[in-house]
Amino acid sequence: MPRMRGPVEKPADFGGVMAKLVRYCKKYVPAIVVALVLGAAGTICQIIGPDQLKNMTNAIAKGLPAMVHGKPVMGAVDMGEVTRIAWLLVGLYAGYAVLGYVQQWMMATVTQRVGQSLRRSISDKINKLPLKYFDKTSYGDVLSRITNDVDAIGQTLGQSLGMLITSVTLFVGSLAMMFYNNVIMTVCAIVVSILGIVVMMLIMKYSQKYFAQQQLALGEVNGHVEEMYAGHTVVKAYNGEADSIRRFEKYNNDLYDSAWKSQFLSGLMGPMMNMIGNLSFVAVCIVGGALAIDGKIEFGVIVAFMMYVRLFTQPLSQFAQAFQNLQRCAAASERVFGFLEEPEMSDESKKPALLGRDPKTGKPARVRGDVEFKDVNFGYEPGKTIIHDFSASVKAGQKVAIVGPTGAGKSTMVNLLMRFYDIDGGSMTIDGIDTSTVPRANVHEQFSMVLQDTWVFHGTVRENVAYAKKGVTDEQIEQACKAVGLDHYVRSLPQGYDTVLDDNTSLSAGQRQLLTIARAMVQDAPILILDEATSSVDTRTEELIQQAMDALTVGRTSFVIAHRLSTIKDADMILVMNHGDIVERGTHGELLAAGGFYADLYNSQFSELVE
Repeated sequence: MPRMRGPVEKPADFGGVMAKLVRYCKKYVPAIVVALVLGAAGTICQIIGPDQLKNMTNAIAKGLPAMVHGKPVMGAVDMGEVTRIAWLLVGLYAGYAVLGYVQQWMMATVTQRVGQSLRRSISDKINKLPLKYFDKTSYGDVLSRITNDVDAIGQTLGQSLGMLITSVTLFVGSLAMMFYNNVIMTVCAIVVSILGIVVMMLIMKYSQKYFAQQQLALGEVNGHVEEMYAGHTVVKAYNGEADSIRRFEKYNNDLYDSAWKSQFLSGLMGPMMNMIGNLSFVAVCIVGGALAIDGKIEFGVIVAFMMYVRLFTQPLSQFAQAFQNLQRCAAASERVFGFLEEPEMSDESKKPALLGRDPKTGKPARVRGDVEFKDVNFGYEPGKTIIHDFSASVKAGQKVAIVGPTGAGKSTMVNLLMRFYDIDGGSMTIDGIDTSTVPRANVHEQFSMVLQDTWVFHGTVRENVAYAKKGVTDEQIEQACKAVGLDHYVRSLPQGYDTVLDDNTSLSAGQRQLLTIARAMVQDAPILILDEATSSVDTRTEELIQQAMDALTVGRTSFVIAHRLSTIKDADMILVMNHGDIVERGTHGELLAAGGFYADLYNSQFSELVE
C-alpha cells in the first residue's frame, strides 16, 4: 500500500484549475485517453482471469473420483478443456502485462512532455514579466513553481490518473463479477469491506492532525538549522550555542513525537486492509462452503471469489491516495497557472529599433549618447510617487554622478533609464529618440552596466567576461581583464581563462566585481552605468579600477552612482537627489562652494551615504 503523505494544500477552485490543466494539455489529451483506455482494458483482462480460473477448477473437479453409494467412481478430466482455459488465462495475463506496459510508456512520455512544456512556458514567462513582479515575489517562490509544482503535476498525470482509472475499473469490474457469480457471497464480502472502510476513514481522519504537526515541526527544524548555519559566526561570537541547541532539541522532539504518531497510524493502514481482506476470505470460505455442500454453487466459485475479494479490496486504499494526489496536483497547477497568468510587459514586437541606426539610411550607426530626462514622474506603486518632475540634460561623452542618501532615488533613475520600469509621466530620450517608442532590447543594447550586486554564472572565465556579446576575441577579453587588474589572478587558475567558475573555484567579492567590470568593458556600449561599482573592493584595487573606468568613460556618456564621493570629483555634472527630487546640481567645486546639501554629505565623511 502507498505510504500516506502530509496534508495536502487544497486549491481554491479545484474544477477550474483542472479545466485549465486539461486545456493546456489538449494536444496530449488523445494520447492520455488512449493510455487510460489501454489501462482499463488491461484491468478487464485481470478481472476476467479469476472467472476463467473458476471454469478450469470446475473442469478438473468434474474429472476427479466421486463417491456414489459409498463407493468411489473414477472420472475423467477433460484435458482439452483444461488446456484451452489455461491458454486463455495465459493470453489474458499476457494482455494485462502488455497493455499495462504500453499505458505506462505512453503516460511517461506525456508526463515528461507536459513537464517540459510547463518549464518552457515558465522560463518564457520570466523574461516577459516586469521587474516589479520580482519586487514582491521571492526568487525561491518562482524556483519552487518551476521545480516542485511542475513535478507534482507530472507525477499525478503519470501515476495517479492511471491509478484512479484502473482502480475504478478494478473495483466496479470485480464487484460486477462477484454479483454475477453469487449474490449472497458478494453481500457478505461487501459487509466486511464496509467495516474496513469505516476503520480506514477513522484512522485517516485521526492521523491527519499528526501529519499537519509533522510538517509544521519539520519546517521549524529546517528553518532553525538554516538560520543557525547562515548566522554561525554570530552564534559563536555571542556564545549562543546553548540557546541554539535548546531550541533545536525542542523542535526535534516535536518532530519526533508527531512523526512517530503519524507514521504509526499510517502504518496501521496496510495491516488493517490485510486483516479486512483475510476476514473476507474467511467469510467467503464459510458461506461458500455451506453453499457448495448444499449444491447451490460449484467449488470453482469459491476459488474465483477468493481472488475477487482481493481485487475488490485492493482499490479502496488506492482511491484515497489518488484523490489526495489530485488535490496536490490541483494546488500545484493553481500556482503554476497563476504565475503564467501574471500581467506581462507590453508587446513591443511592432516598435522599430531606431537606436543605433542612422535615421536617414537605416544602417547601423553608433549612438552618440545624448540623454535627456524631462518632467519624469514615477512610483513603484500606484498613488505613491517617489520621483517628482525629474529633469536633466546630459550631453554625449559627459560623466554624470548621482549622489544622495539611501532611498533618495538614485538607482531608481538608472532603472528608469534602462526601461526596467515604465515611467508614469514625462519622457526620456536618447539622441532625441523617446525610449518608450523603441523596444526595450534596443534600449538595453546601448548600455554597459556594472552593479553593486555582482553576478557570475557557471561557466569559464572567458564566457563570463564575453557574456551575450558575439564576436569577442580572446585578445579583447584578456585586455579587459588586464585593464581592471584581474589578468594575473586568472592566469594563476588551473586552466587560466578556460577555468570553469563554480563552487570549487571561489572568487572574492572584489574579484567578482572586477570580472563584471571587465564584462562591461568588453560590451563596448556607448552609455555606461556604474551603480556603486567599486563598493566591494579595497582602496588600492579601487584606484586601479578607477583608472580603468576613466579610460572606459572616454567618449562615452557615463552615469555613476558613487559610494565614495572622492571618486566623482572629476564628474562633468553631479546630480544631488533627496526624496526623489534633484535638490542640487553642478560640478564638485561648485557644489562645495555653495555649501549646501552636497557639501554636508561630503564633509560628513559619508556618514549617511549611499545604497
